[in-house]
Amino acid sequence: MLRARLYLFFWVPFTLSCSLAAVIGGLFDATGKAGHACARFWSVWSLKVAGIKVAVSGQELVPAGGPVIYMGNHQGNFDINALTVAIPRMFSWIAKEELFRVPLFGAAMRRAGYIPLDRSDGRKALKSMAQAAQRIASGTSVVIFPEGTRTMDGSLLPFKRGAFLLAAKAGVPIVPFTINGSRERNPRNRLELYPGTISVSFSAPLESAGVPESELMERVREAIAAKLEVM
Repeated sequence: MLRARLYLFFWVPFTLSCSLAAVIGGLFDATGKAGHACARFWSVWSLKVAGIKVAVSGQELVPAGGPVIYMGNHQGNFDINALTVAIPRMFSWIAKEELFRVPLFGAAMRRAGYIPLDRSDGRKALKSMAQAAQRIASGTSVVIFPEGTRTMDGSLLPFKRGAFLLAAKAGVPIVPFTINGSRERNPRNRLELYPGTISVSFSAPLESAGVPESELMERVREAIAAKLEVM
């Protein structure tokens, strides 16, 4: 508990500083590279100060070019930091639209090229889904957690259809990833922090074009589950 409280004293002002840097950098860089660099810097030091290391395997399976959709399990708050460090290419996050309204933090997300997804009603959700698919098809790689939320016990939750509808619309390969150890570092809904290692394992890309949604969902789930260590 004390470790987590002390960490927050560092993390809150540090996050605000990195967000401000991303906003300022974005004024001079329309590509999102400055924002992504700030996100990597934020992630590296957020992990270091927390005493967390990231072990990565399967990076050679990530395509060197062209847009992809990274899909994997969601275990804890440090998943974002671990993936930002582990993914070897520039990418964007797809995040709920409400986060883009957060002062400074939301502006930093926009400067980094992150994609908002409005889920307030069906019509807006479909419209933002189409816009996101267009961004992806035109060259932007993104990360999605198909479970939609963090797991409580480490097991895979049911997948949401939205991620796979987006993949079908974009027609780009899916790169599955599996995260292990994140839940043990910072359990969901608990103010606790434990040093250790988070592992990120990438699997071979899966083609999404022309594959039925249910079949694609099952393939992705199998790829993630194959490397999942459930305690």
